[in-house]
Amino acid sequence: MSIPEQPKNSFRIVLDLASGSSRLDGPLLEALRKQERNAELRGISRSRFKKLFDEKRVTIKGQNAKASSSIAVGITYIDILGFNE
Repeated sequence: MSIPEQPKNSFRIVLDLASGSSRLDGPLLEALRKQERNAELRGISRSRFKKLFDEKRVTIKGQNAKASSSIAVGITYIDILGFNE
């Protein structure tokens, strides 16, 4: 499996799920709150988090992701545009 290139000026979260999820937003918000590389994203409010999806700043393999996108078992690389590591 090849790792997709990370866009410039983006923050990457790698989700490794043991079981799939019917929605992306729950596991992604949980991962953002646990990470320690970006304090702004760690403390992001739910309304600002939702706005990231509305502004198409959350991508998976370069494609815009929706909060309601399902996530498969295994590793998923998610990039949040406009934030740095």
